[in-house]
Amino acid sequence: MSTPPTESDPREALNAVREEIGKAVVGQDPAISGLLVALLCRGHVLIEGVPGVAKTLLVRALAASLDMRSTRVQFTPDLMPSDITGSIIYHAAAERFSFREGPVFTNLLIADEINRTPPKTQAALLEAMEERQVTADGQSRMLPDPFVVIATQNPVEQEGTYPLPEAQLDRFLLKLTMGLPSRVDETGLVARHMAGFDPHDLAAAGVRVVASAADVAAAREAVRGVSVGEEIVGYGVDLCRATRTVPAVQLGVSPRGATALLHAARAWAWLVGRDYVTPDDVKAIARPALSHRLGLRPEAEMDGTTAEGVLDHVLATVAVPR
Repeated sequence: MSTPPTESDPREALNAVREEIGKAVVGQDPAISGLLVALLCRGHVLIEGVPGVAKTLLVRALAASLDMRSTRVQFTPDLMPSDITGSIIYHAAAERFSFREGPVFTNLLIADEINRTPPKTQAALLEAMEERQVTADGQSRMLPDPFVVIATQNPVEQEGTYPLPEAQLDRFLLKLTMGLPSRVDETGLVARHMAGFDPHDLAAAGVRVVASAADVAAAREAVRGVSVGEEIVGYGVDLCRATRTVPAVQLGVSPRGATALLHAARAWAWLVGRDYVTPDDVKAIARPALSHRLGLRPEAEMDGTTAEGVLDHVLATVAVPR
């Protein structure tokens, strides 16, 4: 493994990560930015998109550019909770029990097709995502820092899938939607494959380690220095409160969602080079930070209402601070 640069500027290190991901993934800049925001906020990400838009490749490229441990788990219907968190093993020779760590003990957990596993196994991640720990046999074991879950799911295939419950969706800082690329991007992507690009061999594609855990920690510390004015806090809260009064909404954004929105907006502002948050920063991150936290009424969904449409309405009607 190549060695990341030392004593680099945190923002330069994160921009270098963006460039490395771009060597493997074409036309998905918003999703890349969302992953970097989540990394800065110690938040988890749910990536949704139809098959073939490079969801898993995106996350693998992120992991390949960071000097951190990463683990990929393919979620399947027969996956058990202990397959994720770990299990208690009995050693007959020593006549004792010991805990064998599961794949959750890592920095980046890639939960591929998370909606293909039953709710019991999905729920095994709840404690890990919220408390950054795993409790087994009455003992809590801390997970490494940073610990970020990046899950993918396919929104169009319903056979053999288990939708994530609202409580688990609320644990994700962002929900990123990866759409189909433009014709220009798709042409470049296909041309790259024709030239020999192998998505299974990121090293051959030139993706290398450019940032370390220390760089990420320094970036997080820098993000804490970004100021969030009272009027911006009020604006974020007003947006979330407004979702609770929309007739089509059964479950509006919670206070946890308002906090997540402002944390994400602060990281977004830092990434673009500012030390203060503007209303535009809040607007830029509102859809990925809030859309998965809205529960629509069944009759509204039948009428074609979407969470994104509700948020567009809220963003257009809530007064923006001057």
